[in-house]
This record gives sequence, structure tokens and C-alpha cells, in this order.
Amino acid sequence: MVLWMAIRLGGAVAVTLAAAACGAGAGATLAHSAAASASRSQTTATAATTATTRTTATTRTTAATTATVGPLPRVTVRLSVPAGNGRGVFSRPRTLTVPRGWKAEVWARVENARFMAWTPQHTLLVSAPGDTVVELTPGANPASRPRQQVLLSGLTQPQGLAFDTVGGQTVLYVAESDQIDRYVWLGAAGVGARTVIVHNLPDLDPRGDDVHRVKTLVVGSDHRIYIDIGSAFNASRTDIAGNPPRGSIVSYAPDGSDMQVIATGVRNGEGLSFAPNGVLWSAVNERDSIAYPFHRRYGGVANAYGHVIQSYVNNHPPDELVAVTPGRNVGWPYCNPDPNHGMANMSFDDDAQTNPGGKWLNCAKLTPINRGVAAHSAPLGFHFLEGSSLPARFTGGAVLAVHGSWDREPPRAPAVLWVPWSNAHQTLGAPVTLISGFQLPNGSRWGRAADAVPGPDGSLYVSDDTAGAIYRITP
Repeated sequence: MVLWMAIRLGGAVAVTLAAAACGAGAGATLAHSAAASASRSQTTATAATTATTRTTATTRTTAATTATVGPLPRVTVRLSVPAGNGRGVFSRPRTLTVPRGWKAEVWARVENARFMAWTPQHTLLVSAPGDTVVELTPGANPASRPRQQVLLSGLTQPQGLAFDTVGGQTVLYVAESDQIDRYVWLGAAGVGARTVIVHNLPDLDPRGDDVHRVKTLVVGSDHRIYIDIGSAFNASRTDIAGNPPRGSIVSYAPDGSDMQVIATGVRNGEGLSFAPNGVLWSAVNERDSIAYPFHRRYGGVANAYGHVIQSYVNNHPPDELVAVTPGRNVGWPYCNPDPNHGMANMSFDDDAQTNPGGKWLNCAKLTPINRGVAAHSAPLGFHFLEGSSLPARFTGGAVLAVHGSWDREPPRAPAVLWVPWSNAHQTLGAPVTLISGFQLPNGSRWGRAADAVPGPDGSLYVSDDTAGAIYRITP
């Protein structure tokens, strides 16, 4: 697979970009992932590739985990705004809180900037729903404003981007909300003609109350294409029918044939990324306005079962980071993860509205949720950092952009989180806040993080679909 080698050394690489509607508002997500072994699908890569990747991952991850023990000191810094980037929300000073010693600047302005992917030539592609993909070309000085041009236009809600090599040619996949396109990548000359390889994906549903149209897209080392198909409803039994079903993660062969449903019960799997062991993970936006699931007193109600109570909604259900193993059911819309005994390996409660008494699904039989994220965080861009040029303490983990809540009181703030990877247990640990400051003390926001990807210069690039900006955060 031909790709920017600073992201992943010595293995197949998938660089992905995605965005999706989140809750009743717009959310977005990109998954830019490294794929080594193919334990993530019903097809597998070679044993030699698996062994090599796991050996490398063990060495890197062990060192990084040891280095990250303890708190992460952070400081508030003023955003540097180069000439020409100061319009709109940046017409007044803004600050972000970042790790001590890091700098932050408004590197580029892209309206509705959602998700990003580096090209083999080290230019940065940015999804800008509803119809364009923008290309940013860095100058000789990485801190200077990049040259900007529209690479693709006239598309329908384009979100997912991924590079691969097919038949000896480098290709760019683009996930529109209703189809998957493929272009021959021509480097500085742009792209060749569009070939639609998958038609008629589930898209806008006029019946839906919480439609998630746009699609995340990643490519595995088996060259299969993996996409998420978000729900049309907040929580409804009628939403999981269809072929392919909504609330699922599916895969296709490189030519768009051989559709396979990999996992179900994934309400809105915004982020897709391959872990160092080759397993596909998803960052999932869980349901809103959950009803209290127990027959007991809560919130001043003698029997609170079935009541929607704001103090319960504020922290339930958690959003999720889950290993997408073939055949897994993540629970939605019948079962909700219960954080009351911790955010790791969470069991489920029956949903009082869609699955009273476990009528439709026995939640106790489901695989526990690997790792919870604070409820209504709205996780979007999600990337394992193995092989990146970021400081070593961060490469043994993943970076996660959270968009912030729309229905929580007080609002959950947007942020960029770092999530450690445990090589010993092959799972993710508790998230740590890396970048914050988009939300003011009164709950209002001047920006919302949508994606965060490491760059070839060792900086972290963060997209903001509210401020219309790409930030360059430099250690």
C-alpha cells in the first residue's frame, strides 16, 4: 500500500477521513488507521505480516506505555493566527489548552472542515461537507499558510477518504453518503475519472429522527474497504432492517463486490482505525434521551422506570470504543452500556423504551463494551498513532477528537483526547485530555474539534468544523 510512511513503518497503511451527523446536530469523523494483520475481517493477511507487525508493536507500545505513566501537564496558550487567517471567530484572541511546551496556530481556513488524510505527496486532504474535498499543500516552512485548492466538487456529502494500491496503481477512495467512488491518484496532477464501485448505500431517510447520512471509510491490509452505516433514528427497532443494515459496519472487496456485514448494533460508528495488533476498532456515538432503566426511585420519581430524567441522561449511556470483531453485536438499539461499575468492560442494561424486560434481545449475552467515553462526548476522528512522528510517549495509543454534546446540561465540551493502548491486554485504557479550550465557561463554543491526525513534520493537525479551521499543534 502506497502511503505517507511517517504514519506507519514497515506495514500496510490505511489513511481515512470521515464525518457523520451526531445526535440532532452535525458530527463528523475520520478514521486514519494503520493495518498490519487482518484479524479484523473474515479474510486474513499472511502470518509473516502479522508476526512482524506484532513484534514491532510490542516494542513501541511497551516503551510508550512506560513513558506515559503519571499526569499530563498542560498549559493554556494563545492561538497564533497568521495574516489572512484572522476572520470570523479569530478576529479576537483565542486560546487552547495543550501539553506543556506545545504551540498552537490557525494553519488554514476551510469552511466546514471535518476530516483529513495525508496523501503520498504529503499534501493534506480535507473533507468539507456538503460537496467538496479540499487539498492543502504545505510550503517550505511548515508553519506558513498552505496553498489551497478544491480537489473534488459536486459530490453528495463526501466524508470518508482512503488510499490504497490496486492493480499497481495508487487509488483514492471517497465515501459519499450514497455511494463509494474510486479515483486513480495522479499526484500533483490530481485525480483521474471517477468510478463508482458501490451504489445505493443507505442515505437520507425522511422517516428518521436522527439521520446519520455520511460514511466513514478505511482500507485494510487485505485491501477490503470498511465503512460504517449510521442509524436513521435515535433508537428504533425498525432501523436495523435492510441490506446492508443501518447501525452496522460492513466491508467490500476492492471492486465493490462481496459485501459482508462485520458488526451490528453500532449506532453511529464515527471513528474507524486499526489497532497495533491489526484489529479494527470503532469510536461510537451512543443514543440520546435515554429513559431510566430500573424500577426504583430516581430524580424525585418513586418508580423512575421509563422516565427521561435529565440528570440520568447527562451521564448515560457512555459513548464507546469497541473492537470490531466479525459477527459482534454492539447492542444498539436494544442494549445500553452501564458505566456504574467503571468504564472498562461495561455490561449492558435493557433499553426501557425499545427492549423492556429483554423482550427483543438478551443483553447479558453480549460481549462487554471494551472502553467507555464520557456520555455525549460525540467521538469523531479516531487514529492509532503507532509509527507517527509525535513524541514517543504518545505513539503507544490513539488520538480521538470529541465534538461535544448537544443535549447534555451542562454541555460536554469538545476536545482532543489521547487514549493509551495496552500491549499486554490488547485494549485501550482511560482517555486523557490532550487539547481543550473550544468551550467557554458559560457553555458556549467558538469551535468544535472534528478530527486530529499526525503530520509528517511531527505536528498534530486538528480540524474544526465550527470555526472553519485547521490547527497545527506542535510539540
